[in-house]
Amino acid sequence: MIPLLFLVLIVEVLVVLLLTIKIGPLRELTIRGLDQLEIGKGPATLKTLACTMLLIFLSSFISILKIQNRGIKTGTTTPMDQVLWRTRLLEVSLTGYSLFLGFVIVRLHHYLRKLTGCRLAVGASKLHAKKLQEECLLLKEKEEKVSQETKTLKEEILQLSEQIKKLKLESEEKKKQLQSAEANVLALQKQSQDLLLEYDRLLEDNQALQTQMLSFKM
Repeated sequence: MIPLLFLVLIVEVLVVLLLTIKIGPLRELTIRGLDQLEIGKGPATLKTLACTMLLIFLSSFISILKIQNRGIKTGTTTPMDQVLWRTRLLEVSLTGYSLFLGFVIVRLHHYLRKLTGCRLAVGASKLHAKKLQEECLLLKEKEEKVSQETKTLKEEILQLSEQIKKLKLESEEKKKQLQSAEANVLALQKQSQDLLLEYDRLLEDNQALQTQMLSFKM
């Protein structure tokens, strides 16, 4: 029993060392091995071993108490009792250390898994934050492009508005020129009518003079 307990204790010490000290990929392998123990019948087997160790611990502790009580009653302890007492004390120590290290291994495994989950979450958060930063940069670039395009459009709108104003002024001037031209045309038409009337009057006067001249000749 004692060699087996020593072997269990050595294995547990090695597992604790591998969990606490990072030596290449050994920690990850140890964590994966412990993860495999929690699958299927592993938890039931571990609980059975823990209960067995606890029973051994209690049995050895009770044996120590019995040997001490027997020595107190008789006043002396036989060499056989001394050997049994030392053996049981060694078993109690080994089983107690084994149970303690088993508890330490369980808690270390639990916290390391949590730590791994937290690291993965932190890594995912960093990636998400990096993506958000990249998206923010893209949005800023797009915003700058949009602002530049807006500025360009505003300048074009100002230029078009100035051109429209110029065209309005030109159209007003052309309207004025057209109105003045129409007025000139009307004046010319009136003048031409007056000239026609004057021409008709002169023709009549000419005819009258010709008739008078003919009458004088006769």
